[in-house]
Amino acid sequence: MFVEFQGGLEIGVFNMRSFAKMAVVAAALTVATSGTALAQPEAINITISPKFAHQVEKLGEREVDDQIADLTRELNRTLERRGALQGATLDLVITDLKPNRPTMQQMVDRPGLDPIRSLSVGGAAFEGTVTTADGVKHNVKYDYYSPTIYDSLGSATWADANRAYLRFATNL
Repeated sequence: MFVEFQGGLEIGVFNMRSFAKMAVVAAALTVATSGTALAQPEAINITISPKFAHQVEKLGEREVDDQIADLTRELNRTLERRGALQGATLDLVITDLKPNRPTMQQMVDRPGLDPIRSLSVGGAAFEGTVTTADGVKHNVKYDYYSPTIYDSLGSATWADANRAYLRFATNL
């Protein structure tokens, strides 16, 4: 059975054999790359500090949960790519989060905020411990905030916080 489709200037004809060949190649690539174990930390535990907990309601619980997920994802991706801290445990506490633009909860609480024109210096701060695979504990502390409001122009809601996550993960 032939399936014929036309797009742009080319006419392509694909049959089931072509599809089967592509599936075999894709499966072989998957098997070949899955055998290589990538370095990953054993566990990444991220919590909110008690002092910062009162800010969670103002920023929005969903927003803060998304930031915890973003930090975890960035740490995993960067450490895996670099092959660093294999078997380590990261216990981090977020002590501050500042968005560059109003969050959904802030706009609900204060209807006068403009999601496009309202802009502020954003960033994040966190601290904690990194316990390496051999049991050695290292205290870590990191924060990043845009130096000026001009550095935040054109930014997304959490651009500076995301920049903090990337820089922290790169420095581990």
